[in-house]
Order: sequence, then C-alpha cells, then structure tokens
Amino acid sequence: MSLYLILAAFGTLAGFTTLLFGFGGGFVIVPLLYQGLLATHGADSAAGAAAMHIAIATSTCVMMVSAGMATRRRLAQLQWNWLWPLAAYIGLGAFLGAGLATLASGELLRWAFLIYLAITIADCLLRKGFLHGAAPRPLGRGATASAGLGIGAIATFLGVGGSVMTVPLMRRRGLDMASASAMANPLSLPVAVVGTLSYVALAWNQATPIGPWHAGYVDLRAFAVLTAAAYLGIRLAAPLAGRIPDRLHARIYVLLLVLVFLAMALR
Repeated sequence: MSLYLILAAFGTLAGFTTLLFGFGGGFVIVPLLYQGLLATHGADSAAGAAAMHIAIATSTCVMMVSAGMATRRRLAQLQWNWLWPLAAYIGLGAFLGAGLATLASGELLRWAFLIYLAITIADCLLRKGFLHGAAPRPLGRGATASAGLGIGAIATFLGVGGSVMTVPLMRRRGLDMASASAMANPLSLPVAVVGTLSYVALAWNQATPIGPWHAGYVDLRAFAVLTAAAYLGIRLAAPLAGRIPDRLHARIYVLLLVLVFLAMALR
C-alpha cells in the first residue's frame, strides 16, 4: 500500500482524536511518518537520515491546521480565562524547544519521545486526579509561567501539541475531560506555529538538501494528504464531541497513549 494511502487513513484517525481528545497530530503522525520515510527512502538517504526531524516538522505543520479547525468546532467548551496568559508562555517555550530539536539526533528524539510518553502514562494512572477528576483549582501566576514554558519547550522538541501535558494539567485543576480536551487544541496552536516556522527556517542551514517537495524539514506532500484527511476525521468526530462519559473519556485517553507508545517502541 502506498505511503500516502496509509497517511490518509491515519490522518483521518488523527483528526478524529484531535477533536475528541485534544491530541492526534503528533502522537499519530510522528511515529507513522518516521517509519514510512525509513521504509520508502532507506536510512542512508538524506530523507532517511532526517526522518525524525521531517516527521516532527510535518507534524507541527499539520497540527497548525487541524488544531485550528478543532478549536473552531469546540468554541463553546473553551474556558477563556484559562487560555491567557498560558498560551503566551507556551509560545515562548516553543522557541527554545524548536532550537534544541534541530541540534539533536533523530535517535535521541525518538528516545525522548518514548520516555516522555512512559512518564505521562504512569502519571495518569498512578497519581490521583486524572482518571476520577479533582476539585477546581485555578492556576496561579507562577504555575502558569512555569507550566507554559515547560509545555512549549517539550512539545516543540518532540513535535507534539502539548496536549499530553495540558490535558492532565487541566484535568487535575478541576476541568472535566470534555473541557480539558477542548482546551488542548488552542493551547497547541502556539507550539504548532512556532515549531513549523522554526523547522522551515533552520533546515535551510543544513549542508545536504533533503529533496524536492520539502519546505525546510516539512514534507509538503505528506502535509497535504494529512491535512485533508484530518479535516474528514474532525467532521466524523463532531457528533461525539462533549458526549462521552467523563470517566470513560479519561480511560480511553490513557489507552490511546499506551497504543502510541507501543507503536513507536516496537519499530
């Protein structure tokens, strides 16, 4: 099966989970595109050597569009007083994360991706406040700044939207899963915009060109297929948005993280 047919299928899945769970772009696209590039081009080619960087850069570019579409779909569930200034701090942290990612090797990024996923899964399962919710506790100024900078840096470094940090954070601060997952999409936009622009600019400093149909590290053909498919997935998921029982919503969220971890670990 063609790589682009596989991308279309999983791009639809990414759009579906983006709307319902606040993630999907990075955690579906990064491992999938990484594996596809290695299989298609070989590890010794320019594209193969930069496979993880291309996967992350393309993921942030797709995320920029899909998170925007999902945000528009779930405007009624957004807690606007929580979005600012957290989104601004996430944007600042994203600049740092993008710079660090271009200096790191593809294998280091892969291991960082896996380690972070494992920590997130363990935290959701073992620490109180995620599976069963918590009492409302708004973020203070210091917590907002430190959380935003950390989320932005880590998310852009790994090529994910930060929802694996923002959803548990919002959940433990008292939001239900429907609201927490809805908040993840607008909070992913600063990461997506900064990450995309940084990867496009920084890749042009590399000595070896990746090949045609690339803007910096962004694979334009994969971006087009994934974005169109994500739009379809968002449309399909719309009737379910906000209607999944809270505890079931939280359990499915953790299960999806486990599946992504296994897919990336067993490459």
